[in-house]
Amino acid sequence: MTEETPGFDEKPDVPSGATPDDAEPQAASPSGEGAAPAGDASAQLAGLTAQLDQVRTALGERTADLQRLQAEYQNYRRRVDRDRVTVKEIAVANLLSELLPVLDDIGRAREHGELVGGFKSVAESLETVAAKMGLQQFGKEGEPFDPTIHEALMHSYAPDVTETTCVAILQPGYRFGERTIRPARVAVAEPQPGAQTVKADEAETSTGASGASGASAADDKESGGPDEG
Repeated sequence: MTEETPGFDEKPDVPSGATPDDAEPQAASPSGEGAAPAGDASAQLAGLTAQLDQVRTALGERTADLQRLQAEYQNYRRRVDRDRVTVKEIAVANLLSELLPVLDDIGRAREHGELVGGFKSVAESLETVAAKMGLQQFGKEGEPFDPTIHEALMHSYAPDVTETTCVAILQPGYRFGERTIRPARVAVAEPQPGAQTVKADEAETSTGASGASGASAADDKESGGPDEG
């Protein structure tokens, strides 16, 4: 008769190679535990998309502001450069205007043969410097009168001109670039009253005489020439 050993409970059979933990039943995890619901993921994606749109909008606005500021700065630089050039031109023109009486004296001295010696060298150096600064002299006898660059101080009539003409330069004109510093002061002559009518009559008479001679020659040719004997 077999005796049972006290203190040992019976345990279920465990397959060989298995651990004791495998023998304990594991509770099945509830379905879907630990996974975020599909609705929450969609809401998060929509929120991120909205934030991205806001960032893009803000970036576009900042870019437009930067481009506008850059354009304003470029316009400001061009305006400053243009104003700087204008101020420089005005300053140079004012300086050259103050030198015109001296240049007039030099011109008169040259006409009278008084430009000699050291005075001649100084005068020529001054004229050279003025030319380098952009001063240009204009006004010649025989050119048509232009009220925008000429100032008529004397007026007369002449039979040998066909339009108002500068017949004498009393004071030369000066310009700096496109700016006229002083107009040329001149004496002008206009065509003699009635001279144009006389010339037109003479031209018509000459034309008529030539035409008559040509017609007479043609008639003689058609009739066989003048009668002989």
